Parts: sequence; C-alpha cells; structure tokens
Amino acid sequence: MTMLTIWADTDPSSPLLQTADPDLVGAELREIGVDYARLDGAVALPFDATPDEIIAAHQAIVDSLVAEHGYTLVDAVQLHLDDASPAELKETAAGARQKFLSEHTHDEEEIRFFSHGSGVFYLHVRDRVYAVLCTAGDLLSVPALTTHWFDMGTLPDFTAIRFFRTDDGWVGTFTGSDIALNFPTFDELNEVAAHA
Repeated sequence: MTMLTIWADTDPSSPLLQTADPDLVGAELREIGVDYARLDGAVALPFDATPDEIIAAHQAIVDSLVAEHGYTLVDAVQLHLDDASPAELKETAAGARQKFLSEHTHDEEEIRFFSHGSGVFYLHVRDRVYAVLCTAGDLLSVPALTTHWFDMGTLPDFTAIRFFRTDDGWVGTFTGSDIALNFPTFDELNEVAAHA
C-alpha cells in the first residue's frame, strides 16, 4: 500500500502526518511541487525479465510519458531478494542501497514508475521530510534540485521504469548530510504500512 509520512526535519520520532489515502498523498505532494499518480497498467513479469521486456510490457505508459515530457532515455531496474538469496547478491544490493541512502539532488527531475514491489523516496523540502512509500502502479516525479534520498530496504524487491532527459542516466550530486540515518527506514515504514 502506498503511504506518505511527513516529519519536521528535526523530529523523526513524531510524524506530522501519515496517510495511505491516495488523494491526500497527491494533494500533499503537489504542495511541494511533486507529481504523484496511481496508474493502471502495472504488469507482473517474471523476475528474470530483461529491461527491454519490462519496458515493452508497459509501452503505453512509456510512450505517453515520453510524448508528454520529451524524455530521451528510458530504462528499467529491478532487484528481487529474499532470505534465501546468495550472500554475494545481498552484499551487492547493500552497497547500492548505501549509495542511494545518501542525501542528494539531480539536475533534472527524477521520474519513476513502479511496476512491482516497493521503495521509499524521502524528500527533504524546506524544514520537512516527506517519505513516499511507492508500490506497484505508482508514478512519482521529483523536481530537479529537490534534496532527497531513496531506500529499497535490506531485501530489495522492486521493478521500476526510469525516465531521463539526457543520455547520462542517473547522476547525483551528494550533499554530504547524514540526515537519512535519523529517519525510519524502508523496512520500518513498510512494516507500518503492512499493518495499517
């Protein structure tokens, strides 16, 4: 279930808001310039599907967004781990997770469509942190230069399509802040959502 949690950036222990109401999620995110939508058309695919197969299965969504926004590069990323996954794969995923957990910005907007699983985008805007637990069917567009980080959890399980305006792909500018260490993790927020 998609869930939005908002905190003051100095108080991660007391949420100002926590909601799974998609209309309220969208309204709160629009207030900070973030586009959020629930889209029909997420297709369940085998975990060994290639990026091209993932994109082809969601071609109508991809074509619509490319036509509307002029993206020049579209790719798909996925990680599917569980307790039985090989240790070396878990180690590689842990390294990738650490990179994205560091607060950063991008020179262009960050667009993600989740076709499977979930992940949390933490948006640090003004004096608040907005944690958006995205699930299959969620489209999130984070404006350029928005300070944020991403958590895929200790056992990542997601498939996402990414959209870029340049062929450079994912390029982050890290702030050097350790703010991400202070806020509940994907695993903690996912647990809350599962019991809501």
